Parts: sequence; C-alpha cells; structure tokens
Amino acid sequence: MLKKRHTSFEFECGTDEAGRGCLAGPVTAAAVILPKYFRKGVINDSKKLTPEKRTEMRKLIENKSLCYSVHHIYMEEIDQINILNASILAMHHCIGKLDTTPEFILVDGNRFHNYKQIPHECIVEGDGKYLNIAAASILAKTYRDEFMMKIHEEYPMYNWKQNKGYGTREHREAIKEYGITKYHRKSFKLFPEQLELPF
Repeated sequence: MLKKRHTSFEFECGTDEAGRGCLAGPVTAAAVILPKYFRKGVINDSKKLTPEKRTEMRKLIENKSLCYSVHHIYMEEIDQINILNASILAMHHCIGKLDTTPEFILVDGNRFHNYKQIPHECIVEGDGKYLNIAAASILAKTYRDEFMMKIHEEYPMYNWKQNKGYGTREHREAIKEYGITKYHRKSFKLFPEQLELPF
C-alpha cells in the first residue's frame, strides 16, 4: 500500500526519472504535486504496471494532480555532464516548471542536489513506497516511451519501440551492424566488449 505523503506539508512534490540506464535517448524526469484527497486508482511503481495501465494512470494524474511537469535531458548534455548529473538536472527543471512551488521534495533514489533551499529527502525505491513518486515515475516513463516510439520511425533497425533504448542483445547487435546514431549516448559503453566507436 503506497503512502500518500512523507510530510505534513500541503505541497509535497514527488519526483522520479526514467531512462537512466539506456544506451540511447534522453533521460526524462517528472515532478508531481497531488492533492490531499487523491483517488489513487491503481497507481504504483511504473515498472509494475502494463503499458495500458500506465497510459490510463497518466491521464488520471494529469487530470487530478494539483500540478505536474516533465522534462527531457538529451544525449549531448548527458555526455557532457554524466548521467547522474543529467538525471538530477532533469528533476530540477521539472520542479522549476511546476505551477506551485513545493514546500518539500520527495526524491526517488539516493542522490540529489539541493534545489533552491527547499527541503528534500531521498527514498530508495520510493516509487514503490510513495504515491507522489509513483505518479512521477508513470509520467516520466510514458513521456520517454513516447519519444522513443517517435524516433523508432527514423531508425527502425534498433527496435526502440520495443527496447526503448535499453541495452538489450538485439539493440547491441544492431549497433554492431549499423553503428551509432545521433540519439546514442556516446559516453556510454555501447558494446559488451571494449570496442572503439568511430565518433
């Protein structure tokens, strides 16, 4: 059973990211402030929901949350600042775009940088413990999946509509055969073996 909130603050924000471990595509974060009396439906950690349920819950979150935002950090910036910093920066951008300034930030994971002196707490596996983080995880996952489905049309040989940019065997084999694209993260180890890539 997910907890509704971690603090007594009215405007507690949950934030999470998707795509941190991918070889291609952006890292995407979302931030959500839910109302005190929110009917949670079947909201849960996005990884535990089917794509159909994630889409259904996304609509619920977007319609019933006090406010939400989503932000992508793209491949070039990931390569420049590293994936951890890119993930945190994406969360910061989301929080900054919220219509309401949060009084407290609840973060999925164990690393975060202070944001404008707003108190925060990191919760390991928080998307399976707190409703607002789970809601953020659903938004981050569905918006990122949409992006990967779109760029799949441009490079169908990598099958991003299925693997969403993660390092599956099929994806790595396609990299071996076709090389890398503008959507690949050049700072990541793209092959199982230590191979030189022609950038």
